[in-house]
Amino acid sequence: MKQVLAYYFFTHIEEPSVEVLRHKLFFADRDVKGRIYISKEGINGQMSASFEAAQDYMEWLKSDPRFQGVEFKIHTWPEHCFPRMTVKMRSQLVALDRAVDRSKSGDYLSPKEWKKMLEERDENTLLIDVRNDYEWNLGHFEGAELPNLEKFRDFPNYAKKLKEERDPSTTKVMMYCTGGIRCELYSALMKEEGFKEVYQLQGGVIKYGLELGSKHWRGKLFVFDDRLSVPISPDGPARPGGPGRPDATGEPAEVISVCLHCKQPSDLYFNCANMDCNELFISCLQCADKTQGCCCTACEKSPRTRPYVKQERPKPFRRYRGTAS
Repeated sequence: MKQVLAYYFFTHIEEPSVEVLRHKLFFADRDVKGRIYISKEGINGQMSASFEAAQDYMEWLKSDPRFQGVEFKIHTWPEHCFPRMTVKMRSQLVALDRAVDRSKSGDYLSPKEWKKMLEERDENTLLIDVRNDYEWNLGHFEGAELPNLEKFRDFPNYAKKLKEERDPSTTKVMMYCTGGIRCELYSALMKEEGFKEVYQLQGGVIKYGLELGSKHWRGKLFVFDDRLSVPISPDGPARPGGPGRPDATGEPAEVISVCLHCKQPSDLYFNCANMDCNELFISCLQCADKTQGCCCTACEKSPRTRPYVKQERPKPFRRYRGTAS
């Protein structure tokens, strides 16, 4: 079994390139695979590791005064969730292309406080999902709104338009994302537009599921690794290819997403086998077999299709890169 870590931490890093090298040296002889981004703003990482390597890394990172406050969210999985260990320098941890005053970020709500506010919210409370549509389709909180955006760099414009539709002085805004990092910035943008009460789910959906299970959540959680979809509650044994792991109530995790082709329930994501498309789409195994992993008839006819490999839990397509970078 492997431990799957998700974490981020905003802290000033004077020389990100030096920190990248320090991380690479630490991972050189350890059983770790993942994806870590480091910038002057801080660190954002997801990784899978043996229990020993995971414990070593968490202790090592927290031993640095700059990262003492980092919080790790931990799942377990039968195998590595990443093909290699990658540590890269980035100009920004969250792609917004503009400066954000994080001192204006929304108030944190613990999972228990978030659940209570969900149960007590009224028509003046707006619940916003700040993730992509392919994440939303797989699962989301009951009553949540997904901003109609092509890319989240457009979120500032969404916030401006929302101010015209909702009274910023009386509207309570609740925001959530997978691990919490996007809300750190998007909530600040809402405050800049004059929304007085803005709240963010501390630790994101991952922490909520670890602490409270799937109460008020519908469906699965999209994750950016080889698992692609997981129940938000870790309770019960992993059953790749099955209906999901039991949540805190002992019930199988709900599947609300449907196959693109036959519209039957499915939580399996595929990258279109047409290399000129590569679209991420949901399909059942039967339709994936029929279409040879393609999202549409036109792609099936493409001369540039990858060979279809049948898998009960398909993994995202990645180009071969050789050794770790």
